[in-house]
Amino acid sequence: MNAPPPIAQATRRAIREQVALVLQGGGALGAYQAGVYQALMEGGIEPDWVIGTSIGAINGALIAGNAPENRIARLQEFWDGVGKKSALDPLWPESWQTAVFGNTLANFSTVLSGIPGFFAPNPQAVWGPTFPLGIERASYYTTDPLKATLGRLVDFDWLNRRQVRLSVGAVNVRTSEMCYFDSQKMPLAPAHIMASGALPPAFPAVTIDGESYWDGGIYSNTPIEVVLDDVPRRNSLIFSVNVWQPAGAHPTTLQQVMARQKDIQFASRGKSHVARQAQIHRLRHVVRELARRLPEELRADPVVQDLADYGCGTLMHLVRLLSPRLDGEDHTKDIDFTRAGIERRWKAGHDHARKVLAEKPWEGEVDTLAGIVIHEGSA
Repeated sequence: MNAPPPIAQATRRAIREQVALVLQGGGALGAYQAGVYQALMEGGIEPDWVIGTSIGAINGALIAGNAPENRIARLQEFWDGVGKKSALDPLWPESWQTAVFGNTLANFSTVLSGIPGFFAPNPQAVWGPTFPLGIERASYYTTDPLKATLGRLVDFDWLNRRQVRLSVGAVNVRTSEMCYFDSQKMPLAPAHIMASGALPPAFPAVTIDGESYWDGGIYSNTPIEVVLDDVPRRNSLIFSVNVWQPAGAHPTTLQQVMARQKDIQFASRGKSHVARQAQIHRLRHVVRELARRLPEELRADPVVQDLADYGCGTLMHLVRLLSPRLDGEDHTKDIDFTRAGIERRWKAGHDHARKVLAEKPWEGEVDTLAGIVIHEGSA
């Protein structure tokens, strides 16, 4: 009987079977994700699978729901459309307004009138918080403008041909369970994208097949587990694009407290989730290696074969990109739809991803038993 070869002292190279792009939720912060995608495309890397929550679901639909040559144009059209234009624009350049008022005027305008092509005030909300509006109307704003925007900018026929797989996360209002609408398993429509971005109480729940859904970000805003739990598992290069800061300084003002609270809430324990997945995946590799080292007669035993099925040899390279803190950011950064804010974040994502692509950390060799290799893409 020939014994299996020993574990390689050390290393092996990646065999890439799919590229996945994972996009957090974060409102206006999602412009950073668009810049990252632009850099990936320019670097010759196109995702086979996009997973998104909230604004990440919208960006994901714009990517997966268009032919490659149209994706950047559609992303630009969306972000240009939601870029907030002040009533003072004809009188003062935006840079002057920001220098004098910060984002106060733009944020006040957003709260008062919404964002064109995205959301608008819900006139029924004036009846007060106890008035029974119904599950699809109980909100401060209506997202009917977003439905029209998605219908115009996303080719759902193309999306449902599954050239690029799309998964978007939403939470079931009744059961509080996370649900991922997946183009590999069902045809997707604007309602699925809108459900992923239905953040209460600002936006109304979206009802699909008799169940109502809210923004997946209130349950899990970093949907990386979808790729790592997928069956069958495949060797993957995963770009996880994060827009909320998991680490930060001690806040000393109420404004800083509110900003830090949002970062903690929506960073969604991304690092701890990945650490746990890495531990599980390493155990799968250990099971596989132990099974290989058993005598042939034992490996033929059906019970042993069932146990060996828990093993796995796939390798996941996880590249984490984190949006940098920009000067002047506060707890309202996720509603900073000023044109300057969008441009700064898009450029930050583009510059950051280009730097990571130049380094190509996933091309190095790794420990044989490593199932998930994490690369922190520093800005």
